[in-house]
Amino acid sequence: MRLQDIMSRAVKTVAPSAGVAEAASLMNRNLVHHLVVKDGSRVVGIVSARDLGRRSDAATRDRTVADVMTRHVITAKPSTTVKQAANLLRGHIIGCLPVIEDGRVRGVVSTADLLELLGRGSARPERRVARPPMRRKMIRTVARRG
Repeated sequence: MRLQDIMSRAVKTVAPSAGVAEAASLMNRNLVHHLVVKDGSRVVGIVSARDLGRRSDAATRDRTVADVMTRHVITAKPSTTVKQAANLLRGHIIGCLPVIEDGRVRGVVSTADLLELLGRGSARPERRVARPPMRRKMIRTVARRG
């Protein structure tokens, strides 16, 4: 199965100059935990709900998305397999992969998407391999003479 089969296509984006409160509001309105940060048409980062924190104090309100975003974005292609994506997410300890094709964001896959796929089961039928019957080893017992 490929990411193009399971990715969310309605990608929510935010500008790096946006305020943290604006980004948090956008996440809450759209019920998402990650926003792709774009400067024009270029992906420059990703911001998660965890990056934004849960505080709404004055220090947080003055910060921008650029201050809290992750700049080194790990991405995938639509043809990336689900297994490869899971290994990327696990290996980099991240929760979301923007799916990029021809320099444009086509979708996003999160750990929640992979867990949903796992929970509902794979669409492909399971292949069973016929196993030869088990052979039992002969166990010899030796009587002990005392």
